[in-house]
Amino acid sequence: LLSIAPIWHALALSFSSSAASNAGLVGLWPVDFNLSSYSTVVDDKAFFLAFWVSLKRVFLGGAVNFIMTILIAYPLSRPKAEFKLRNVFMWFLVFTMLFKSGLIPIYLTVQSLGLVNSIWSLVLPVAVPVFNVILLMNFFRSIPRELDQAAKMDGAGPWYTLYSIYIPLSVPALATITLFSLVMHWNSFLDGLIFMSKTENYPLQTYIQQLVVQVNLENMSAEEAVRIATVSDKTLNAAKIIISMLPIIAVYPFIQRYFIHGIMIGSVKE
Repeated sequence: LLSIAPIWHALALSFSSSAASNAGLVGLWPVDFNLSSYSTVVDDKAFFLAFWVSLKRVFLGGAVNFIMTILIAYPLSRPKAEFKLRNVFMWFLVFTMLFKSGLIPIYLTVQSLGLVNSIWSLVLPVAVPVFNVILLMNFFRSIPRELDQAAKMDGAGPWYTLYSIYIPLSVPALATITLFSLVMHWNSFLDGLIFMSKTENYPLQTYIQQLVVQVNLENMSAEEAVRIATVSDKTLNAAKIIISMLPIIAVYPFIQRYFIHGIMIGSVKE
């Protein structure tokens, strides 16, 4: 109930009138039901363009995160006898979690690489999610070493062992880190403001954020002025929250069973 109540309240706000939301009359049910907030967000070609940019970012960024996480976590999960520099690389990754370079160095790096106004500026700076690497590395370490030794005796190399043994056994962990990456890419809006100078390159979250903070009253038509008058920051933000949640809500049911399977791993011992 504590988790659902705020979402339900946001849903009620998004379907309420501007006057009711500003007066604080909206609780768990809409007051003066209308769809003005959703019309303001959706009734624009730029909205669908931004939605397409976000979809490209999610699929491209999720794939890059997935590949990089596996390729880094697997060698770091090996014993030190097999990978002598394991601790050096591990501390290098942990260092990036503890100390951040800041926005200006990141922007200068992206600019020097010629990635400004490119979809890659939203993907490459977060290509290696260190937290996901640590999660998957620890999961790989929990896999019995006997399987790895049996594969070596059968002549399997590291690539075949990773593909045929570790990845199939790590589906719950892989589903978890994939969902983390998808949510991160879908919800990010600040990097769109930093790396994109053209509005047509904005991802969805950046575009919706700009609807609230940048309303040009001088170039607004009479019809748009009437539509803006029927919404408020509260109803518009509520509509933004609901629209932003829909893709994740649609994806989560397909991944939920892997979470349940992950919870059961290690719970029963023989």
